[in-house]
Amino acid sequence: MQLEIRQTKDGSNTLYVPALNEHYHSVHGAWQESQHVFIKHGLEHVLAAKKDLKILEVGFGTGLNAILTFPFALARQAVIQYDTLEKFPLTEDVIAQLQYQKLILNPELYEVFLQMHSAPWNTPVELIPQFTLQKMHETLEAFAPPAAYYDVVYFDAFAPDKQPELWTDQLFAKLCKATRPGGVLVTYCAKGAFKRSLRAAGFAVEALPGPPGKREMTRGTRPVM
Repeated sequence: MQLEIRQTKDGSNTLYVPALNEHYHSVHGAWQESQHVFIKHGLEHVLAAKKDLKILEVGFGTGLNAILTFPFALARQAVIQYDTLEKFPLTEDVIAQLQYQKLILNPELYEVFLQMHSAPWNTPVELIPQFTLQKMHETLEAFAPPAAYYDVVYFDAFAPDKQPELWTDQLFAKLCKATRPGGVLVTYCAKGAFKRSLRAAGFAVEALPGPPGKREMTRGTRPVM
């Protein structure tokens, strides 16, 4: 895939895919979007009630969601298992061009970010005792998750009109079955058809205030029976 580095409005860089006319993150702020959608309304929401978390990320991409999640293992005394799917892993050269060291000002945390990208695929890697990363080089379509396993799903795929194969009723039904009762799926998307798919899969759907540049985002919760 041909990729271009683009700066977003909060000063953080993202990637642009000319073939899809699509960015990896919001042009209004890559860092702000991840913090708002996945950390605030996903991770922190669940951490309020549970400290031993299993997270599934659909779309490892630049590793931004993963490195924003990592500090919570220490600051909140949480134990996090972080599983992430990626069909098109980025090269070390592309990661270097993102210049995330300008945003991750703590040198030790930036070193963890680099370790995340250099970690082998398809095997769990304990970065610290409280945080285990498993990068899976496979598609969501092929992924066979355990039932009622994940506490949080970060659904960070490209938009439905760019990657429609990942926004199907069948895949959301799979993700609902993989989410434990009380667990959540969060995403930047707020399209009506998508929310209907979530409801059909079994999620209770909330429309929440969106990050800068978006009016709404979505959180789906698997009901506790």
